[in-house]
Amino acid sequence: MPTGPRPPRLTGAAALTAVEGVALAGSGIYLLAMALLSKPDSLRQALTAGVTVLVLAALPLVAARGLWLLRRWSRGPAIITQLMALPVAWTFCNGGGALIAAGAALALAAVVTLVLLVNPTATEALGIGPRED
Repeated sequence: MPTGPRPPRLTGAAALTAVEGVALAGSGIYLLAMALLSKPDSLRQALTAGVTVLVLAALPLVAARGLWLLRRWSRGPAIITQLMALPVAWTFCNGGGALIAAGAALALAAVVTLVLLVNPTATEALGIGPRED
């Protein structure tokens, strides 16, 4: 298990990943609230969408905690989260209006987090990389 202080780059990656997870959780809660408070065409479909987004929020939140605690396994889920965020950001940017700003912010956060996660300082802190035998 890696020891030593957490590098600032890894702290930044953990924070950005956590923010993405919180945003996803908030979206899931919003979708559930709208399903219950409005009259959707299909209540089952609306509830399923909200629950699915809430479940998906677990991936970045668990990854962020793992990065914060310097867990080696956490880098993979964090990278997957960022790679999944890029097509979502693209879709937002093509949506027009305020979605363009949301898409740009999401894309920027995903790219910055990916850069932070592949940085040698971060990989060393997580105990990832070639061994010196």
